[in-house]
Amino acid sequence: MTKLVPLTTAPTFSPREAEAAPERCIEGVPSYKTWELDTALAEAAQWGKVRTGIWEATPGTTISMKGETFEFCHILSGRCEISEDGGESHVFGAGDSFVMKPGFVGKWNTLETVKKIFVIAS
Repeated sequence: MTKLVPLTTAPTFSPREAEAAPERCIEGVPSYKTWELDTALAEAAQWGKVRTGIWEATPGTTISMKGETFEFCHILSGRCEISEDGGESHVFGAGDSFVMKPGFVGKWNTLETVKKIFVIAS
């Protein structure tokens, strides 16, 4: 097993497709595509699993809850506005990166179909 995994932003395999859970929808019915590119166990770092991949969402607003999950995101295309409950709102577009830490709760508003690279530790 290789320890170096290049990430492609245009996977050639079919994504897993889903729609936002009805109880999390605020506006619209966003749909999602997820191309999981790699998964690794990370017990030494006290995380159970680290996943990387590409994620795409169509416009709409949902409640975002991270629970015990840490997520790094890098926006490839599109625009979204994310606001933390009781906190600031930020608009992210192509080239922007951000982290949502464990315990994050807020709103994710996809303004234009967004595509991102993600790294999730849970």
